Amino acid sequence: MADKTPAAGNLAAPGLFRRLASITYDSMLVIGLMVLAITLVVIPLGIFLGWDGIDTAALRRNPFYIAYLCLVPALFFIGFWSLAGETLGMRAWRMRIVRSDGGRPTLGEATIRYLAAILSWAALGLGFLWILFDGERMAWHDRLSGTRLVLVPRRAARNKRSTP
Repeated sequence: MADKTPAAGNLAAPGLFRRLASITYDSMLVIGLMVLAITLVVIPLGIFLGWDGIDTAALRRNPFYIAYLCLVPALFFIGFWSLAGETLGMRAWRMRIVRSDGGRPTLGEATIRYLAAILSWAALGLGFLWILFDGERMAWHDRLSGTRLVLVPRRAARNKRSTP
């Protein structure tokens, strides 16, 4: 089924407050997933090794455990962006990620966007604050990934919820 999203140039870009609100919403979801991911490791270890046998300090230093926990937010964002073009927080705040032709980002573009967003945060959030100075309201990760955030019109958001 073809994506009927209008070209990105036809839709307004969201401001910083809306982006931060969406990030806050998604952060709560990711924290919940992280708690679940930790639980899925710690409870079986507690059952098999005994609760006194779990060395949490060693577990936190284990590179496989660290990689496992790093995959949780990566899979959340990359998965939602490439499959739906939006996360749950973005949907709540009526935003969508699109390519310049208006389509959903590919898996590669979503991955680049995720890694570039980490860079935007790692630079003390300057990559996000950049939208205050950018004429197109694009953050660093928008530019680096070739994607952008757009506002979804209220009518389109309502119609999307009512269709099966």
